[in-house]
Amino acid sequence: MFTGIVQGTAELVAIEEKPQFRTHTLRLPPERLAGLEPGASVAHNGCCLTATRIDGDRVSFDLMQETLRVTNLGLLKPGDRVNVERAARFGDEIGGHSMSGHILCMAPITRIIRSENNRQIWFRLPADYRRYLFTKGYIGIDGISLTIGEVDDGDFCVNLIPETLERTNLGFREEQELVNIEIDPQTQAIVDTVERVLAERTEGVGVS
Repeated sequence: MFTGIVQGTAELVAIEEKPQFRTHTLRLPPERLAGLEPGASVAHNGCCLTATRIDGDRVSFDLMQETLRVTNLGLLKPGDRVNVERAARFGDEIGGHSMSGHILCMAPITRIIRSENNRQIWFRLPADYRRYLFTKGYIGIDGISLTIGEVDDGDFCVNLIPETLERTNLGFREEQELVNIEIDPQTQAIVDTVERVLAERTEGVGVS
């Protein structure tokens, strides 16, 4: 489990390609290495990955084909930076919202509105997931727990404070780039349940 409070960014320093498989290596800052062992979970742009090898400050992770297909991790190249968060532990403060690290889809950035002390970024969600969009609802963007500001059909925006821009890769994202999306699990469960119940009632009405 993760909280969506990104702890910083880390540089991707190496990629090892194999058929339908990839190992990538991050250089983690000292504060993210404390107590880290092979088998530990670390979120990369919101995607939960398992540490497979640790060599000093270089930590390697394996990515299967499905991860490369569904997330923006397959688009990375050495020198890129990803948002990182160590797995939450019992007793940690949950400053964001509970996140699983399971990415549903990617969404392109459609518009960036810059002002002196904050930034508004608009995204376009694929049609299959738009029913989960609600103004003031939670959403995970590249692993960051954020509140939806406005919804306009399949487009939605978030408003970012300087701290978020400084700590995460949303500070240097540009239009048309793809971000990882995780829908708030509670929102998803409620919407799916309501849709199922309404469908069952509708089917029942037609039974004679």
